[in-house]
Amino acid sequence: MRRRAESGFNGAMSRAVMMVEDDEAIRLVLRANLEDEGYRTVEAETAEEALLMLVDEQPDVILVDMRLPGIQGLDLIRSIRGTSQVPILVVSAQGDSHDIVAGLEAGADDYVTKPFVTKELMARIRTQLRRVAPVEEEEPAALVCGPIEMRLDTYEVVKHDIEIPLSRIEFYVLYELIAARGRVLSRDQLLRKVWGYGNAGDGRIVDNLVYRLRTKLEDDPANPRLILTVRGFGYRMRG
Repeated sequence: MRRRAESGFNGAMSRAVMMVEDDEAIRLVLRANLEDEGYRTVEAETAEEALLMLVDEQPDVILVDMRLPGIQGLDLIRSIRGTSQVPILVVSAQGDSHDIVAGLEAGADDYVTKPFVTKELMARIRTQLRRVAPVEEEEPAALVCGPIEMRLDTYEVVKHDIEIPLSRIEFYVLYELIAARGRVLSRDQLLRKVWGYGNAGDGRIVDNLVYRLRTKLEDDPANPRLILTVRGFGYRMRG
C-alpha cells in the first residue's frame, strides 16, 4: 500500500503524517488513529519507497521504523536529514540505550518504543508540529548566555561570532536551558518542555542531547563550563 490521500477534519489544510512501516497491521492501527485526529496519512513500506514519495508528499511529520527491508531506518533518517528538518519520530521495537542513542544521533527528534500507547504517540506528534510553528512576535529576537547567542528568527546559534550548526531538537533543548536563566531543569522538565511527555519519560534521551550539545559548544566537553550537571537534579546553563 503506497498512500492514503483522504483529508481529515481540516480538509485540504490537514497536516500530513508519513508512516514508513513494513507491518501492515501496525500501519492500519496508525492510520485509523491519525485520521481520527484529522491528519492526512502517507504510507510507505520501505525506505526506498519513502524517499521517492517525499518530494511530492512533503509530510509535516515522519514516523520511521528502525528495521525495514532494504535500506534500514537509520540510513533513511540520515538521508532525510541531508536535505530537510522535518520532524522525525522513530517508532521501533528496539528500545535499549544503544538504539535510542543511534536514532537520535542519526537525526531523529524523538523515539517511541513498541508496543506504544496511541494517545501518547499522538501527543508526541502534536508536540513536534507545534515546534515547527513560527516564533511568536512577542518573543525576543535572540537569547544570550555567556558566549552563546541564539538567534530565534533565523534559528542560528553563534559562539564568539562563529556559527555552530545544531539539529532542530538540539536547538530546542538549548533554548529551554538558556531560557531557564540559570535555574536547574530536571530531565523530566526537559522531556515535558521539548518532547511533550505527559509522564516521566526516558531520561537517556535528555542525557544524549546534552552530551551532543557539549561536544559542539564546550571548549572541553569532558570538563563543561557552560552546560553544567547538578547531580541528583538535572542541568543548568552558566551565564
